[in-house]
Amino acid sequence: MSSSTAPDPTAVPNPPPSTNPPTTTSNNLTWSPSLTHPYRSLLRRQKGLTIWLTGLSASGKSTIASALELSLLSPPHSLSTYRLDGDNIRHGLNSDLGFSPRDREENIRRIAHVAALFADACTIAITSFISPYRADRETARKLHRERELEFVEVWVDVSVEEAERRDPKGLYKKARAGELKEFTGVSAPYEEPEGAEIRIKGGETSVEGAVSQIVEHLEGKGYLKKGEVQEGGLVEM
Repeated sequence: MSSSTAPDPTAVPNPPPSTNPPTTTSNNLTWSPSLTHPYRSLLRRQKGLTIWLTGLSASGKSTIASALELSLLSPPHSLSTYRLDGDNIRHGLNSDLGFSPRDREENIRRIAHVAALFADACTIAITSFISPYRADRETARKLHRERELEFVEVWVDVSVEEAERRDPKGLYKKARAGELKEFTGVSAPYEEPEGAEIRIKGGETSVEGAVSQIVEHLEGKGYLKKGEVQEGGLVEM
């Protein structure tokens, strides 16, 4: 498809208003239908998805996510990509939440919806959240699946001992001293993924190696064009 030719609006019809609206607790709200994801992808020449990095604090999630974002934004990919970082989100959208199990659940529920919005807008959303509970990560995956959006879970696997040895923010030291309550890996659990698409052994893999591992997976699944640059860089719908 040339850049000067507009897609045929009849090629991917929009859904009727009643098509799969999300649930709500209010009876006074009406779902407003929009473009279908395939049609929006056709217009944008890029398919969105979510890459969900999970792991202990100090596992390297944010560093890998930042490097991956830069890699996908840059040639030869040149893709619309945005990183959603756990600490950054808690400075704004989730600043009202603490670290109790209920608040952690709400933290992930919100960011799952935000990531899905990015993905539906044909952007690659890269999230880096501890997201310690399997059920919450599965909820995020289910949300994407219901909207026919791709979801790639990446487990940055380091031991508590290795994470504590790194401890760049001094959080493990504070947790051991009792200054931080409900700290994952010390006084709160981390439930290891059982079905992550990608497992990165953080103690053995460089940042560059981790990015390559993720990109190779995306290429292998057909989400990225391998060794070839096209408009938008992603496989067309």
